[in-house]
Amino acid sequence: MKAVVYDHYGPPDVLRLADVERPIPKEDQILVKVRATTVNRLDVHTREANAKSGPAVSFLSRLVSGVRRPRQPILGSEFAGHVVEAGAGVNEFAVGDHIFGTTGLGFGAHAEFMCVRESARVTHKPARMSFEEAAAVSDGFLNAFTCLKQADLRGGTKILVYGASGSIGTAGVQLARYFGADVTAVCSTKNLELVKSLGADRVIDYTQEDFTKNGETYDVIFDAVGKHSFKRSKDSLKTGGRYLATDGFENLILAMWTPMFGDKTVIFQIPPRQTKQDVQFLKTLIESGKYRAVIDRCYPLADVVEATRYVETQHKTGNVVLTVDGEATC
Repeated sequence: MKAVVYDHYGPPDVLRLADVERPIPKEDQILVKVRATTVNRLDVHTREANAKSGPAVSFLSRLVSGVRRPRQPILGSEFAGHVVEAGAGVNEFAVGDHIFGTTGLGFGAHAEFMCVRESARVTHKPARMSFEEAAAVSDGFLNAFTCLKQADLRGGTKILVYGASGSIGTAGVQLARYFGADVTAVCSTKNLELVKSLGADRVIDYTQEDFTKNGETYDVIFDAVGKHSFKRSKDSLKTGGRYLATDGFENLILAMWTPMFGDKTVIFQIPPRQTKQDVQFLKTLIESGKYRAVIDRCYPLADVVEATRYVETQHKTGNVVLTVDGEATC
C-alpha cells in the first residue's frame, strides 16, 4: 500500500510517499481503508521532534516518539474511512461501515490502510458528513473539549477564545456556545465572519485591538493556539478566573503552582484524558446540527509536503485535509 513515511526528524522534506506492507488486523482490531486524513500540529511537532520548542521539550518529545529516529514512521492521527476487515473479537463494527476518529500518538493515518482497536477513539461516521469533513473534526474537538470540561462552562460564563479560527479554536467557539457561555472570540480580520457564524457573541480582530487593554474581564480565557500567556492575560481574568492552556512547557509549571498561590489559575492537563465516549458525543453534536467541520484546504496525499508547509505557516483556518483515495475534492 502507499503511505507517507519519514525515517528521521526534520523539516517537511523528510516526508516521502512510499510502498509499505499493508497491516493485518488483530483479533480486537479493524482494518480501515482511509479515505481522508489531516495534517495537524501534532503531526508537525512530532515530525520535527518539537525542535522549535527548545532542547528540553525536544528531548521529552523524543522519549515519546523515539530517541534517535521515529518508532512510528507513518504520521496522521485523524481519519475517516470504511472498514474492510474486522478481527474475530470485534462486535461494534462490520465490513463496509463508515467510521471516523483519531489514533492520537498512535498515528498511522497517512496511509491507504490502517488498523485500529475497536475500543479506540473511533465511531460510526455521521451519515450526511463527507469523509473529508469527518476526518477534520476529531483532533480540534477533543483538545478543546478536554480543556473546556475543566472550566465548568454554563449559562452566563464569560469566555474569551484566543486563536478562534484554528482547528482547536473553531471547536472551542462551537463548544462554548453549546454550553451556553457568553463567547468572545479573537482572530484575524479575514476570519471574523466565519467565527461569528460558529456562534461567537462578539469578535475581536487582533490586528486592530489588544483584548488585554480594553478593560474587559472574563471568567475563562482559552488560548487555543499557544501564542498568548497567562502573564499577559492575567489582568483580563476575573477573580477566580481560569486560563486554559493548550501548549507551552511553562504552563505545565504554572498549572501546578497557581492553584496554591493567588486567585487565578492555569489549567493544563498532561496527558489529556480523551475517550471513545467523547468521539461519540461529537457525533451526536454533528447529527443535531450543533457542530460542523471547518476546512481551509484539501490536498491529495502525494502533496503532503506542500500541505505540511502550509500548516507550518500557522495561518490555517480550521483544518487542512489530505484525501487518500483520489484527488482532493473539498
